Amino acid sequence: MMELDTKIASRQRWFSFKRKQRTSKLQKKETIAGFLFVFPMLAGVSVLTLFPIVATFVLSFTKWNFIAGFEELEWIGFDNLRNLLGDNVFRKSLLNNSIFMFTVPICMAVSLFLAIIINKKVYMKDYFKVAFFMPYISSVVAIAVVWQVLFHPSAGPVNETLRAFGIENPPLWIADPQFALISLMIIHIWISIGFNMIIYIAGLQAIPKDLYEAADIDGANGWMKFRKITFPMLSPTSFFLLVTGIIATFKVFDLVAVLTKGGPLHSTSMIVWYLYETAFVNLNIGYASSMALVLFFFVLLITVLQWIGQKKWVNY
Repeated sequence: MMELDTKIASRQRWFSFKRKQRTSKLQKKETIAGFLFVFPMLAGVSVLTLFPIVATFVLSFTKWNFIAGFEELEWIGFDNLRNLLGDNVFRKSLLNNSIFMFTVPICMAVSLFLAIIINKKVYMKDYFKVAFFMPYISSVVAIAVVWQVLFHPSAGPVNETLRAFGIENPPLWIADPQFALISLMIIHIWISIGFNMIIYIAGLQAIPKDLYEAADIDGANGWMKFRKITFPMLSPTSFFLLVTGIIATFKVFDLVAVLTKGGPLHSTSMIVWYLYETAFVNLNIGYASSMALVLFFFVLLITVLQWIGQKKWVNY
């Protein structure tokens, strides 16, 4: 009897071993198949994203003109970063980027106001959603040309309107160093409002109606409901738009390239534009890479500060 039990136990162990062996082979095949499916994406990310990032970090410590080839590549250490500290154009570009960030809270406030109105008080909501969203999906070059006509110093509709209201010497807008950056900020806000508004409308529609009904029973007015219900419930949406909006302000390039090319007198020069000029006009790849390195850490620092600060006002 004991011998029979031993044979049965031995056979069960053998079957269990074979089952695990087949399962292991199947898992290996699935792993290989999954890796083959993911490989094209990994290769693309590595070649188009990771490799350029690593190359930028390395080249930021060199002096190199890429037309001359790798033979002319010279390691200079932190000289590029030291030169940036004394570069007036770079400091002006960094200041312009810092000022340009103020477009984000302004755009968010206007977008939230429009979203609340359209979500509650307006007929033909779909029409207004599309109308406000159109600038965001339109060609930036086309938008820039339209605003170039609107801001024309002598014959533009904006200045003609100001003259009609009695302002004899209206601003030159894009042609004026004092108003050029403000002009770009106005255009950027006009472009971005539609996207922010759509995101806010989606957030408003996700707020439970029971909260507003309870507030009505308690006698809360519109401002109290906004301050105690709407704004806190929209805080994750606001945090998303704040982070993405600030990152977007550091990537402004097309408006500058079409309208001002960094002028007049570098009044609209941004870090990305100055980086482009340094790399592809002056052909100084090492110096441009050091700008990209500073820009990377600057955006990273702002994002980390936002992520730390969101714990005090974002309600999930």
